[in-house]
Amino acid sequence: MASRVLLLLPLLLLASSAVESKLTLDYYKKTCPQFADIIQQVVADKQLAIPTTAAGTLRLFFHDCIVGGCDASLLVSSNAFNKAERDNHLNMALPGDAFDVVTRAKTRLELSCPGIVSCADILAEATRDLISMVGGPFYPVRLGRKDSLESKAADVEGHIALPNMTMTHIIDTFAAKGFTVQEMVALTGAHTIGFSHCSEFADRIFNYSPTADHDPSMNPDYAQGLKKLCQNYKKDPTIAAFNDPMSPGRFDNTYFVNLQRGIGLLASDQAMAVDPRTKPFVDLYAANESAFFEAFSHAMEKVSVHNVKTGRKGEVRRRCDAPNSMKMN
Repeated sequence: MASRVLLLLPLLLLASSAVESKLTLDYYKKTCPQFADIIQQVVADKQLAIPTTAAGTLRLFFHDCIVGGCDASLLVSSNAFNKAERDNHLNMALPGDAFDVVTRAKTRLELSCPGIVSCADILAEATRDLISMVGGPFYPVRLGRKDSLESKAADVEGHIALPNMTMTHIIDTFAAKGFTVQEMVALTGAHTIGFSHCSEFADRIFNYSPTADHDPSMNPDYAQGLKKLCQNYKKDPTIAAFNDPMSPGRFDNTYFVNLQRGIGLLASDQAMAVDPRTKPFVDLYAANESAFFEAFSHAMEKVSVHNVKTGRKGEVRRRCDAPNSMKMN
């Protein structure tokens, strides 16, 4: 049995490489030469109007890719026949502005290049441009993805790491997708922008244990500030805190510096600063922003080609929120 597994591994790697080889940096050079310019214009307008768009789109992109691959399955709306991924409870908090920026880009592209550009490629390109726009690294995005033919809410379960998971569970969740511990830490650095709702960290700041009111790994002043912010979160579940309170709108390495100071918002984030498997990378990225940007770029390139659909395994949707068949089985 072991020998059969060893024989299968090279075949799986070859299959993955074959799919990736169908993606190119200039995929739309002849069929839609305005592709990059249109994406840049749309995301710039949206980000300037709604500054949280970058963080929301990055989260949307990751949630889409990590469940079944980067295929825009998360953009599909539910209908009478099917409950889609976006209506799984883990995706209900994804911001509407992230979906909107993709819709706007798709509308513009359909006017210039009807039926050519996939929603999956739009999401991948827009995410990279938004990250760069708020100070993050600019990395290459290979293109040629097709949009998924199905989207099912049940498929989301077990694929997304959660704040209350143990570090071992989180590492295993990423490893199941082919990501190393270092790549996991770098990708989690995306929390340098964006926010989390109080319900996601309330157990760290209210009645933490019989002997501690808040998580002792938290900076005391930070914990008190969060308590004040979230005191009415049960009545108003929309109350949220920035993941990085020091530079919430800029993509930088301050998130990792914060972890060293006990200013990690989520339990899973703060745990990375002390776990011996992740601490060396937290310390590296806190001390060297260039190292973080390089690692994040490589990891995002890897995410962006995760289980992509090409050829007849997908389609170019006319609308990002609905399959061309009109019905999602």
